[in-house]
Amino acid sequence: QVQLVESGGGLVQPGGSLRLYCAASLTDFSTYSMGWYRQAQRELVATISSDGRTNYADSVKGRFTISRDNAKKTVSLQMNSLKPEDTAVYYCRAFVNGNYWGQGTQVTVSS
Repeated sequence: QVQLVESGGGLVQPGGSLRLYCAASLTDFSTYSMGWYRQAQRELVATISSDGRTNYADSVKGRFTISRDNAKKTVSLQMNSLKPEDTAVYYCRAFVNGNYWGQGTQVTVSS
């Protein structure tokens, strides 16, 4: 079955950076869109399609970058210029039948 495992979260001061990783156990990974969401409501942060098209929430545009490595079956979220408002649990999502989610990784931005 599909498994998504996030890592890279932690505590960082405002203005700092973090890079989140999502490792996917998913057959034909390269054919699926992937995404990052946050908070209990699973608010959109960023998505990336199978052909590399990206979408970002207005609140993170210009600060966050989503990318994927199909050979390693991973999706990353580079977060720069972090703000306290970015504090949340971040979830990895695979756009397959059933819409699979990871367990989440905590990001805390605080001085």
